[in-house]
Amino acid sequence: MTKFNLHLVSDATGETLQMVARAAITQFEEAAPVEHVWSMIRTVKQLDSAIEAITESPGIVLYTLVSQELRQRLKAACRRLDVPCVDILVPAIDSLRLFLHAESRDQPGRQHALDDEYFARIEAMNFTLAHDDGQALYDLESADIVLVGVSRTSKTPTSMYLANRAVKIANVPIVPGQAIPEELETLKGPLIVALTAGVKRLVQVRRNRMKQMRDESESDYVDEGAVKTEVAAARRFFTRQSWPIIDVTGRSIEETAATVLKLYAAHTA
Repeated sequence: MTKFNLHLVSDATGETLQMVARAAITQFEEAAPVEHVWSMIRTVKQLDSAIEAITESPGIVLYTLVSQELRQRLKAACRRLDVPCVDILVPAIDSLRLFLHAESRDQPGRQHALDDEYFARIEAMNFTLAHDDGQALYDLESADIVLVGVSRTSKTPTSMYLANRAVKIANVPIVPGQAIPEELETLKGPLIVALTAGVKRLVQVRRNRMKQMRDESESDYVDEGAVKTEVAAARRFFTRQSWPIIDVTGRSIEETAATVLKLYAAHTA
């Protein structure tokens, strides 16, 4: 593995930088970055502290700074240190400026403003937490999307990811030996999406979960034959209901969420 220092310098939370950096790094199998995140950098003094740390542990620098003064100061420091310095944000802003024939506000952290979109995300996250794992079934009609699936098909993490996009999610487990909640079969407004996974993958994930809970017992929950029957029965039910089915085996949460959002866009069109 190739270890190297990766400095992420931002005048906001640094989340955008981290997502871009990690997406790029996945293309290099032997890359092993040591991340240094310098967030909320909005003054020369704050930037100088970050530059001092970069000097002590040189490495590639990615940054999102809307202040021209701070950008120039950071680039000058990186030239002195002879380390790469890559602006992630300004090329996109310049392209928009030219296309729109308008000037940008150059105001840091605008994507995190306390606007209607922010409060919509908070509302969605609160809703999703209250409707996790089959809770509040009486209120499923208020959801935008309902995710269903057997245990360990990533319903909860996918729900939380989507909630951060201001989408109200409920998720309902399909449990062997238990009746399907009647509320599911009478829904009219929400999009219902079924999640499934390969049997071997499910067994592996469930065993790992049991180890975390210090439960070493054997049961149908991790028996491959029983899980195969469970998954097949759930899939037959989903098919009868004409619900779209997503196989999450080998998919990241982000990929699953993107597919759900495409289905939702078609549902609301």
